Amino acid sequence: MSNIDQEIQEKTEKSYNIKNLNLRTKIINSFKFLLLARYRLDQFQGKSVESRHPKKRSKLKRMLKSSFTLFGVIIIFIIISFAIFGHWIAPYSYEQATGWNINDWAPPSPEFPLGTAYAGRDVLSRIIYGTKTALVISLSSVSISLIFGIFLGMIAAYYGKWIDSIIMRTMDIILAFPGLIFALAFLAIIGSTIEHVVLIFGLIGIPYYSRLIRSSVLKAKELDYIAAAKVSGASSWRIMFKHVLPNSIQPIIISTSFDIGRLILSLATLAFLGFTDPRYVDWGRDVFLGRRYLYDAPWASFWPSVMISICVIGLMIVGDGLRDAFDPRYQLATR
Repeated sequence: MSNIDQEIQEKTEKSYNIKNLNLRTKIINSFKFLLLARYRLDQFQGKSVESRHPKKRSKLKRMLKSSFTLFGVIIIFIIISFAIFGHWIAPYSYEQATGWNINDWAPPSPEFPLGTAYAGRDVLSRIIYGTKTALVISLSSVSISLIFGIFLGMIAAYYGKWIDSIIMRTMDIILAFPGLIFALAFLAIIGSTIEHVVLIFGLIGIPYYSRLIRSSVLKAKELDYIAAAKVSGASSWRIMFKHVLPNSIQPIIISTSFDIGRLILSLATLAFLGFTDPRYVDWGRDVFLGRRYLYDAPWASFWPSVMISICVIGLMIVGDGLRDAFDPRYQLATR
């Protein structure tokens, strides 16, 4: 046998032995994985994390893929910057923007870029400070609605029967009243302080979120992995908040952006009708104070109205982007 034939035979035997060794190693590791607790768990967890991150990045890319959605994100970023850094951005201090000054209803000038409003207050400073008031009230109200709405909706859907009937009929009673009329009636009785406004709008939003999460939980609790969690002995609270809620929260995320925009518009409506806290700058109140001077000083009502519109439009655009990214049914419908 020539040297070339011997080398070929040796390489063939070596590759055969390597294949047998790899096969034996795979078989042994498979039995270890089945029989030994936590064997190679870190490796599998790392692969699980790696498999999850591309999905999150793809959702974010899908959301920001549209230039229209990116425009909405920029609007929200600017509005949040006004709310956080308003004291550095505004040309006048908060005390000057809420105090009494001269030059009532003065036109735009280098001293007052957007003119002045009631009591000589700078319009530019007030629309910047009003951003914080709008976001604080709307986010606080939505937080109350989210916490109690998700909790009640999950309890009703998971346990069902008479618990579901009691909770949902109570929510139906609240929904039977128009939200704005409900808020007007209560604020007229208890006073229109900022705390009362947050409480009333938080209460009004609870039925909406409870019904939304209930419909998602009713679908999720019938899936196989929930039955497996029950068989394994997991408690009801662990199943609800560890397994059901993460897989039912997407509709809530999508609707929250729309709800914040709706709340800002409702707050402006209440302020225009006089139900507002005079201690804080409010866009709706500025529009109300400038309504009698639409011909002499249109800037006093125009710029607060523009800020309300920009804020609501930006939130609606972001809500559309979230729906495109998180709701697969909408993606299929638009193809």
